[in-house]
Amino acid sequence: MSERPAEIKKVADYAADMTLPPKLRADAIEQLGIISTREAFLALLEIAANENLVFKERDLALKQAKEVLKKTSLQ
Repeated sequence: MSERPAEIKKVADYAADMTLPPKLRADAIEQLGIISTREAFLALLEIAANENLVFKERDLALKQAKEVLKKTSLQ
């Protein structure tokens, strides 16, 4: 079970890595949305709060967090 949070942290680190191309950061954000766990949700909120990222990426993180919230509320 400890591998899962480590994977999420790694994907979240990619999403916040300003040395990577924007497309890869956006893909990482979308992957966190697909994972749809509590840890992924919290990582998305942290990404959305990261002022170093461009608005588009922060907005995408919020949208993905919203989708995770919808998915988990239906269960």
